[in-house]
Amino acid sequence: KKSEVSGAVAKADIKPKSMHRAKIWSDDVENLYRFQQAGYRDEVEYKQVKQVDVVECWPETGFIKKLQRRDNTFYYYNKQRECEDKDVPKVKVYVY
Repeated sequence: KKSEVSGAVAKADIKPKSMHRAKIWSDDVENLYRFQQAGYRDEVEYKQVKQVDVVECWPETGFIKKLQRRDNTFYYYNKQRECEDKDVPKVKVYVY
């Protein structure tokens, strides 16, 4: 199966160079929190695994609206912030 992977997917198979924990909440941390709740590292890994070009976001806030987990069930998120201050240090921020 691995040999028939298209060039675009192989090129998209990028691994992070490093990782650090989030210290303060931001819009980016909020979205990373949502990806990690659904079982993905970040948007890059989600797009690789699910083969999608765009992730559904709330137009008002830009936060992620819906993610499909690896077991094909869906997570639906609110427009408002969901990552509480106590959860911010749990969020992993990957550097490419």
